[in-house]
Amino acid sequence: MRNLEVKREVSTMLPTVWGEFRLYLYTDSIEHREHLALVRGHLDPLTAVLTRVHSECFTGDVLGSRRCDCGEQLHHALDHIAAHGQGILIYLRQEGRGIGLREKLRAYNLQDQGLDTVEANLALGHPADARRYDIAALILKDLGVLRVRLMTNNPQKIRDLEALGIHVVERVPLLPTVYPENAAYLSSKALRLNHWLDLGDLPHVGLEQPGGNGQKPHP
Repeated sequence: MRNLEVKREVSTMLPTVWGEFRLYLYTDSIEHREHLALVRGHLDPLTAVLTRVHSECFTGDVLGSRRCDCGEQLHHALDHIAAHGQGILIYLRQEGRGIGLREKLRAYNLQDQGLDTVEANLALGHPADARRYDIAALILKDLGVLRVRLMTNNPQKIRDLEALGIHVVERVPLLPTVYPENAAYLSSKALRLNHWLDLGDLPHVGLEQPGGNGQKPHP
């Protein structure tokens, strides 16, 4: 198999509600997908850069789905970068934890029948999480960044980036809101995928917090 490479294809200035960014578009040499890096401010190679590595989620990022916390994480990350005045958001085209949009929607139907997010992926013949972060590591290296303050709740993402030569100096949590529609999903993230999430400490909308009169959501 060929070694993975990324190619910087084009960059342009992008004014947004979070301020002005430089948008870089990359392609990878294996699946030939287009990945993005939004960069705010000057990147100092000696400083740990505030960074979010975000995997595409059309339903959450674009449509505002409450079945997940992806769109909220994306917006929180951009809020943090804007407040800091500097940072990177890498947008990887690996929809549905790497299984694609069609299979993710099929997994949604299985979840509606009672399976959790991990069980639904496995029932469709996919890994619980098929995402890869080597593309993100190569993009960071192309931008001259080897040290990051990573916005994530996912310990596996940190382990993978560290193994790929990106030093995670600090983890910056991205705490989601718990809705009735995503409570089981977030619980599965914590219990099945070991994400750093304690539902009792998160803001709740539309249901009682665990520890009150309501019951803690189950995966």
